[in-house]
Amino acid sequence: MTPRILFRTFAFAEVVTWAGLITALILRATDTADLVSIAGGLHGFVFLCYGVTTVFVWVNQKWGVGRGILGLVSAVIPFATVPFEIATDRKGLLAGGWRLAPGGDAPRGFIEHVQAWVLSHLVLAIVLLIALIVIAYVVLLQLGPPVPRG
Repeated sequence: MTPRILFRTFAFAEVVTWAGLITALILRATDTADLVSIAGGLHGFVFLCYGVTTVFVWVNQKWGVGRGILGLVSAVIPFATVPFEIATDRKGLLAGGWRLAPGGDAPRGFIEHVQAWVLSHLVLAIVLLIALIVIAYVVLLQLGPPVPRG
């Protein structure tokens, strides 16, 4: 999977979960159904995954700080991740493979060393990453929704 495909996948998933969350909020407001906890939980999980993916692709593609921050902020604005992905792709900033994969560029600095390790131990890294995202997700669920209820 290339950086472009990975980023595109999570940018689209973020849009889909935003749509689900907004739909659930509308349905709750009309007393049709209360699916906000399910849609919100799913959106929260995808939001965290998108954030991790954005940082991972940011490091690989050597984006500037402004582009990286804009990528992260786009997840907060409903439906903004796909336009961000399209604009970034059109500028050629998602082209190429994983530059720090085994046989690729030598990592420089702590973050690139972490990424090189992830790319050379992919299955273990995915398991650890999922575990960390689940832990963050559970902690955030325990803290409650971002907006107090009632």
